Amino acid sequence: MLDKAAALLDCFRPDGGRFRLTEITARTGLTKTTAFRLCADLVRLGLLERDGEAYRLGGKLFELGSLVPRRLDLREAALPFLQDLFEATHETVHLGVREGHEVVYVERIHGHQTLSLPSRIGGRLPLTCTGVGKALLAFSGPGLVDEVLAEPLPRLTSHSVTDPVRLRTAIEQIQVSGLAYEEQEAAVGVNCIASPVFDGPTAVAALSVAVPRGRFHPAQLAPAVRTAALGLSRVLRAGRGPMDTPS
Repeated sequence: MLDKAAALLDCFRPDGGRFRLTEITARTGLTKTTAFRLCADLVRLGLLERDGEAYRLGGKLFELGSLVPRRLDLREAALPFLQDLFEATHETVHLGVREGHEVVYVERIHGHQTLSLPSRIGGRLPLTCTGVGKALLAFSGPGLVDEVLAEPLPRLTSHSVTDPVRLRTAIEQIQVSGLAYEEQEAAVGVNCIASPVFDGPTAVAALSVAVPRGRFHPAQLAPAVRTAALGLSRVLRAGRGPMDTPS
């Protein structure tokens, strides 16, 4: 039953939307009776909430997620640098970590102009379609790069890079410059610049600035992004031993 409950909660990925019972059974393969009983139990425990005839993720999941030690420590250490980066740019700022072949967003500060972005705190996106993801991929070891490039590359927009040769070239450039660029690859009309954060030989996180394409000026943004990433790296290295890196 625990596996079934986990599968039920997992069906709310990637956007955490609300679903009716029939949608939950279709997404999980559970029978209607089992899904109904599990939903009732999860509502009672605060892991789901009723929203009319639908269900949505419960507040207790957010409370538990915010207490995960590795991410909590990283977020608390990163917030001053993210706030400084936001003040320097007044654009949307992200902090992300890698889990498998995806980037998970740990923090996001909205810019003064609303952007239509697929990123959200706790959300996941492919490493290869985002600035944060590319920065993490470039500094997570050659084995991961080969593994990712051996698979079909995902496409979020018509600008997403799906050619492994082109992406490998971009990764090599990131490894030289320490800066990753994304041009409308996750959201049309939005560009991004990112830099890795270190607490050891490989990147444990990356931070970025997302900007409307019309006012994307890398030469102006790069120093602020790089400074924030280097500052956070120094704090992590001085404050404790290397953080656990995801597989």
